[in-house]
Amino acid sequence: MQIIKYPHPTLRHRSKPLRKVDARLKEIVAEMLEQMYEDNGVGLAANQVDLPYRLAVMNIKSDPTATEEEIVLINPVISKRSDTAEAEEGCLSLPEVWASVRRSEKVEVIAYDLSGQECKYELDGLYARAVQHEIDHLDGVLFIDRLSPTLKLTVKDPLSMLEAQFTADRGHGVIPNDAEITKRLAELEAQRT
Repeated sequence: MQIIKYPHPTLRHRSKPLRKVDARLKEIVAEMLEQMYEDNGVGLAANQVDLPYRLAVMNIKSDPTATEEEIVLINPVISKRSDTAEAEEGCLSLPEVWASVRRSEKVEVIAYDLSGQECKYELDGLYARAVQHEIDHLDGVLFIDRLSPTLKLTVKDPLSMLEAQFTADRGHGVIPNDAEITKRLAELEAQRT
């Protein structure tokens, strides 16, 4: 498992809801948490590791020993939002890209956990920001999509560098073509959704 980088097509794929919690899903969650910690992240959505599922993991301490801070979100939905604030965000799929994003300060999220139970989370601060960021990923939305035209100009150069690296990797056969990616995502969805 590894984190894919912008502009990989899976990052724009709207993830499909999962229908069951089983041993394989638990393995995927464990691998995602491990990858998130390895890359010093506070959240990770399944499509960031090239999987088409409505699944995200978070730990705002980014500390594998702080397991009490871990949240696993299966099929998350934001049911309430309140207040807004602007703060700087980054993303493991957009390394070296940082910009201020306006988001709700408080959110209520309904999701399933790894035991298959429905849970309601009332989140604020960094957790609220992180969960909105991860749910955006599940909808194929990146934080750069939420930037004003002026702010988009400030990230143009690092995005161009990521696009050039993607093109080079694809040219060397490291990244499959769009048709192959679409086919693989459909096969994975058929297995789990």
